[in-house]
This record gives sequence, structure tokens and C-alpha cells, in this order.
Amino acid sequence: MRFPILFAASLFTAAVLQAQQWVTYNPPAGQANGKSIVLLSGDEEYRSEEGLPQLGKILSQRHGFKCTVLFSQDADGTINPNNQTNIPGMHLLAGADLVVNQFRFRELPDADMKHFVDYLNSGKPMMVVRTATHSFNYERNKQSPYAKYSWTAKGGGFGGMTVGETWTYHHGNHGSEATRGLIEGKHAKHPILNAVTDVFGPTDVYGVNPDFPADATVLMQGCTLVGMNPTDAPNLKKALMPVVWLRDYKGETGNTSKILCSTIGAAYDLKSEDLRRLFVNASYHLTGLEVPKKADVTPVGTFDPLMFGFNKFKKGVKVAEHELK
Repeated sequence: MRFPILFAASLFTAAVLQAQQWVTYNPPAGQANGKSIVLLSGDEEYRSEEGLPQLGKILSQRHGFKCTVLFSQDADGTINPNNQTNIPGMHLLAGADLVVNQFRFRELPDADMKHFVDYLNSGKPMMVVRTATHSFNYERNKQSPYAKYSWTAKGGGFGGMTVGETWTYHHGNHGSEATRGLIEGKHAKHPILNAVTDVFGPTDVYGVNPDFPADATVLMQGCTLVGMNPTDAPNLKKALMPVVWLRDYKGETGNTSKILCSTIGAAYDLKSEDLRRLFVNASYHLTGLEVPKKADVTPVGTFDPLMFGFNKFKKGVKVAEHELK
């Protein structure tokens, strides 16, 4: 009877290895709100592999969301933001009530990309964070049916279709001019802005195209600062640019999704309490739940993210190391 035992052990080992390709944060007992969020980490520069796990922990442990974080990784489960083609777990989007997208220039296999597009066409909401305006870059398989989502495609690909923007330019000087978030006065009462007053991030303000969509609801403008500190003065030579906005996207199947775009949102930006609160508020709002008057956004465990930069991610970190301790 050794064969059945060994066979069962092999199945168990395979299941464990598969589980370690992503992390899931379940709410504390009795605190689940019934909503599930999948967070997509995959950018080379802004440390989404650090920021999104912390956001997932806050949303699960403080607010009752079930959160699953997917990572760009190598075959052995080592997180590698430079690996643009391997993000296990994309099939989990089918069960999500909300997707938080922080991709940059990914090119997924067609079978995985289909899960993303199916979600996009489902009518369910999405948060598009920082570089996710240019989530995809099709350079290897330009004949893919999903190449139209590439940031270089006509109309701006995924970003152009959904939030009205793809990659444009650094409006603030990258690495030397930070961002101060200013509430858009006419939408100051929007529930996503509940108790949000002080937003700062060292990432610079992104510029937007002159044809920025007229149907977007801008919640926050980005003011360029003259330096990298929250007390630095505004650079009055540079105009304000939208940094957080809502927009409806009508997918290929006719379903309409509510999309929130935030071009501020690097892991280091999430040291800002009110930026964390904005993302938590948006998670409530986009999933149809009542937004708290002042959401608890206290970090869960240690949160000391690295500053943004290419090839500056922590090397050798396994996906399993992000499990909730």
C-alpha cells in the first residue's frame, strides 16, 4: 500500500507549492464582510510587491475583506518584479468583487490574460494604481489577441480604454519633486474622501494628456512640490494635474465597470495615513459597502517599505514570506 500513500503525499506537496504562489489574508473570525479583493503586484520600480501585501492586510484584518495578493515571480516562487510574464493565480480574478491593479509593462501568456480581460468585461470594479495606466507592453507576442491592451496600442491600450490615460510623462521631476494631494473642492463630500485631508507621497506627479476624459470625476489634484519633503513648498510654475479620479468603463460585453485611478500609490507613498485611507474607502465604495466615517488604516505588523527605484527590490524573497504571521 506504499503507492497510494506516496501518491497522496505527492498531491499534498503539489498543493502546498501551488498555495505558496500567492498569499491570501482571511479576516479574523466573525469579521468577514463577504467581499473578496484580488491585488495584482507586478511593477519594476514602485515596490507594489511590498505595498499591496500591506494594503491587503489592512483591508482584511481591519475591515473584513478577504484579500489575495498575486506576484510577479520566478518559477521557484521567488518574487521578481522584473519577470513580466509569470504571475500565477490570475484565475482567481473570477471570484473577486474588486481587483486592485498595480501592473507595469506586463506581458502575460494568453491563457492568463484571458482571466484579466474576462474580469474587465464583467462589470465589476477595479482600482488602477500608479503605473497600471500602462499595465501591459506586448513586445514578445505582438500577434496576441490581447496586444490591443498594450500601452503602445492605438488609443492607449488598457489605460486609454478604462481611465482615459496611458503613460504620458513625469510632470514633477522624478526623484526630486514630490506630490501633495489636494482635494477637488466640488467633490469634497465624496465618500472615498471621508477623513482624507493630508496626502503626501515622494513619487512625482504624472502628467495627463490634453484630451483627459471629460467624463472623469476628479477627486484629487496633484500639486508638485519643490523638494521631497512634505513640508516643501509647491512648485508654482507647474500646473495641478489629476491624480485620483473615477470613470465608468463599458466593456466589450456591454457591462459597465466603475474604475478608480490613482497615479499616486507607490509602496513608500503608502506611509501616508490618508492615502491608505483613500484606498480603503475606495474598496468599500467600489464593492457597494458603506464607507466608514474614519477608517482604521493602522499598518498590520511592520511596514517599512523601500524607496522606489529600478532593481532596488529585496532580492530572494519568497511569496510565502508575505503570509500573515
